[in-house]
Amino acid sequence: MLKELILRNRSYRRFYEEEKISLENIRHWIDLARMGASGRNGQTLKYQIVLSEKKRKEVFETLAWAGYLSDWAGPVEGERPAAYVIMLNDEELGKNYFSDDGIAVQNLLLGAVEMGFGGCIIRAFKEKELREVLQIPSNYKIIQVVALGKPKEVIVIDEMKNEDIKYWRDENQVHHVPKRKLEDLIIGDL
Repeated sequence: MLKELILRNRSYRRFYEEEKISLENIRHWIDLARMGASGRNGQTLKYQIVLSEKKRKEVFETLAWAGYLSDWAGPVEGERPAAYVIMLNDEELGKNYFSDDGIAVQNLLLGAVEMGFGGCIIRAFKEKELREVLQIPSNYKIIQVVALGKPKEVIVIDEMKNEDIKYWRDENQVHHVPKRKLEDLIIGDL
C-alpha cells in the first residue's frame, strides 16, 4: 500500500484546473506534514495556502516549470494548479529547519495522492515577486511552492540509461522519469 502511494506520488505539472481542492483537504494534508519528524523538534515550518483564482494566477507568474523541458513554458490555462501551498520557515523560531521540509512535503503530497490529487515541489521561483504577491513578512523564508491539483498527465518511471537523469516527454506527452537501479545505490551490506 505505501509503495503504491509512493509510486503514484510523482511531480505532476499539468492538472484538471477546474477540479477544485477544498480548504479542508489542504488543511488535512498540512496536518500530515506537521506530524512528521522535526529536527530537535523545532517545528519552524509554516504554510500559506493559495486557493483564490486571482492569487493563483499571480503565484503562477512567479514560478519556473520543468527545467529539463526547455521547449515548455509550463502548464497552459486549464491545466494549471487548483491550489498552492507555500512552505515557509519562521526564522524567529529558528533558521535551521534541517531536513524537516523534505519530510513535511512528502507527507503532504502522500496525503494528496491518497485522495486522488497530486502535486509538484517547485523551488525555482522569483522570491521578491512571490513575497510581494502574498505579502509574506520578512521573518519568513520561502522554502518551496507546492503546486496541487487533480493530475492530468501520465508519468512513468524508466530505468536510467547512460547516467542520463533528465526527465522527458514522448510524442504522446507521457512524462518519463529515469531512475537509477537499486543495486547502483547500495554500496554495501555488511
